Amino acid sequence: MKICVLKGSPNRKGSSNMLAESFVKGAKEVGHEIVEIDAAHSDIAPCTGCIHCGYEGECILSDDMDEIREEILKSDMLVFVTPLYYYGMSAQLKILIDRFCSRNSSIQMKGLKSALLTVAYNADDWTFDALEAHYDTLVRYLNLEDCGRILGYGCGTPSMTKFSRYPDEAYELGKRL
Repeated sequence: MKICVLKGSPNRKGSSNMLAESFVKGAKEVGHEIVEIDAAHSDIAPCTGCIHCGYEGECILSDDMDEIREEILKSDMLVFVTPLYYYGMSAQLKILIDRFCSRNSSIQMKGLKSALLTVAYNADDWTFDALEAHYDTLVRYLNLEDCGRILGYGCGTPSMTKFSRYPDEAYELGKRL
């Protein structure tokens, strides 16, 4: 299976990318092909809402999304990786997802699998409610098959994350696909 890992953290050595590394390691061990997209360090402009694409055509913007869309459409699975910022996904990942607009139907018709990897400093039981609701809506709207989620409570720093159970959980999620 070809897995496209969409990373939205501006911190390359941060906690959410640590989970992504563990996931990728597990997935590669069982033979999956991995493509990693670093949304936070890519040249991706926000969707202008011009609808030039007609929701299934060429986007008027020309940037890194041209190649990213191709990788997404060649994939069998999308893994959304983000730190929790003000109880939602990072702006960097959200900009990438907003640009799915020009290939909505193509993405919806593929029946892709998906997963969510996220971390937060907060450890309250409601910490990920808004992010999970958004992810569940993406799963429903894009006709994705949710294969799991790792919600890293209390992972405010890479050292907190490293010594938590969440990197192992991400690794196991990658291995069991």
